[in-house]
Amino acid sequence: MAESGSAEGTNNNAGTPNDVVDEQTAVRLVYRPQSADTLVGLRIRERVKRTGLVLRGVFLALWTGQWLLGTVGRGRIDVVSTVLFLFVVLVVWGYPRLQAAQVQRLIGWQGEYHVTVSAAGITCRTEHSTLVQKWSVFQGYRETAGHFVLLSRDPNIMYLGVLPKRGVQEAEGLERLRTVLDQHAPRV
Repeated sequence: MAESGSAEGTNNNAGTPNDVVDEQTAVRLVYRPQSADTLVGLRIRERVKRTGLVLRGVFLALWTGQWLLGTVGRGRIDVVSTVLFLFVVLVVWGYPRLQAAQVQRLIGWQGEYHVTVSAAGITCRTEHSTLVQKWSVFQGYRETAGHFVLLSRDPNIMYLGVLPKRGVQEAEGLERLRTVLDQHAPRV
């Protein structure tokens, strides 16, 4: 998203009254994203969708069954089957961590994030980009011990907004942030 108007007549300064940020209720966060933030978001998405948990469970059950049948059928433990089985368990367990590390490589280079959460929506600025999201993008949010995770409205929840609580600068900021989120996005 460009921050300045172009010669083609785009007026980026035009807005509706809803686009105005109320300085008294707006909450500002400043943080550097971490892989752990993304991992929390991915776990929340998995819990909300439930399909990922089911697929991983079925996949592990099939591999466990295959390994057990092979072991019982032969009357001994096959080294190759056991190694493959352990590899599959490791991949299924490690996949979310690999995903979080990949996301960190994609976003981490942008440095410090300056996020404003207000009645108008969420604005995220870095040295390289600005992203403005209205509340209509989100189906809701879930709070964890260290994060607020916003989930996109699309059926596959392809977008996650993770707001780490460590980024809130003011003492009363967490309560204000929770209030703004409750007003504009339901808890899921």
